[in-house]
Amino acid sequence: MSTAESARRSAGSAPMSEPNSSASPVPLRRWLALVAVAVGTFAMVTAEQLPMGLLTPIGGSLDVSEGTAGLLVTVPGLVASATAPLLPVLIRRADRRTVLIALLGLMAAANALSVLTSDFTELLVSRFLIGISIGGFWALAAGIAVSMVPTVHVGRATALVFGGATAANVLGVPAGTLIGEFSSWRTAFATVGGLGLFVVVALLLLLPSLPASAPVRLSTLAAQFRNPAVRTGVLTTFLLVGGHFAAFTFVSPALREISGISQSMVGPLLLVFGVAGILGNFLAGAVVGRDVRRVVMMIGCSLALILALFPLLGTSPAGGIVLLIGWGLAFGGVPVSVQTWILQSAPREAEAATALNTSVFNLAVALGALFGGLAVDAAGLDVALWGAAAVGLITTITVWRTRGTAV
Repeated sequence: MSTAESARRSAGSAPMSEPNSSASPVPLRRWLALVAVAVGTFAMVTAEQLPMGLLTPIGGSLDVSEGTAGLLVTVPGLVASATAPLLPVLIRRADRRTVLIALLGLMAAANALSVLTSDFTELLVSRFLIGISIGGFWALAAGIAVSMVPTVHVGRATALVFGGATAANVLGVPAGTLIGEFSSWRTAFATVGGLGLFVVVALLLLLPSLPASAPVRLSTLAAQFRNPAVRTGVLTTFLLVGGHFAAFTFVSPALREISGISQSMVGPLLLVFGVAGILGNFLAGAVVGRDVRRVVMMIGCSLALILALFPLLGTSPAGGIVLLIGWGLAFGGVPVSVQTWILQSAPREAEAATALNTSVFNLAVALGALFGGLAVDAAGLDVALWGAAAVGLITTITVWRTRGTAV
């Protein structure tokens, strides 16, 4: 049985007017609905990571340190890591279309609260609500693509939906930073909230009913830990993502304080980082199917080397820019690589394994930002970067030592 077919059979939502024949054409309306879901994932992931490029103006506006402002990334990540596996269990057979739209509406409302607040505690409350929406949306979006198209198109549809998250990982923060620099950090939050409302309208018009074929159970999620390949993949996700965000959460102050780059140039440079990340995504995607283990090891080594060298060779604008581009190339391959590892490890339980990996991904974002913030406040940016580099090296060693595990 193919991975795509197995994933399709394990998806949590039933197909609408099931197109069983692999030769069945997919109506344009369904492709447009999948595009809308992809834009929704872009908006959700961007909302989660948006503060990363805006820590300085947010901290200055609300009178908190940059390390404390990093909690704006930690809080939604922690909440999303709990919501991702639990929400599918709690909603049981509820129409996934209704839940997706409600979660997008919650995200938009939470961003509106972020715009209006003048208190850091209130801003953290809004980020808590965003964490609920992110985790739930991710968990459900993972199974939508396989329920809306014939088996032959499942790979393309899944890539489309996850492509929104990949684009957000490499472009969402730079775009939000640019908006914040040209206007204010509140405008950046308002823009993401407005994008969420746009997707709500699109899903209301395009997305058909998505009744669940069977409720997701906690036992199915727990069973994934008995699969050694899934355990290794989840650990790899945690290390790569956590190490990256321990450093990247503070990329704006790093560029300014280590490389001597002006604040006005941070947004454009993060956009360059995003473009490099997209290229890295395509490069990794072209080879990851042949040897996912080797690709992950190369990414871990690259991130370790770049982050270790940043405080040493990134002390000029030119050095900082070169290393930032290399950083983007390396991290751009992470989402497609870890997702491929998970799908190859559990083709018959793709939805459950993906929900578990999504939970760990968000937990890694949260804890990476948290420990990065603690390191920045206690010992400075250099130590945070070197700590993140050590995690990249640990990832490579971990994957190499588990080379006997089938993937």
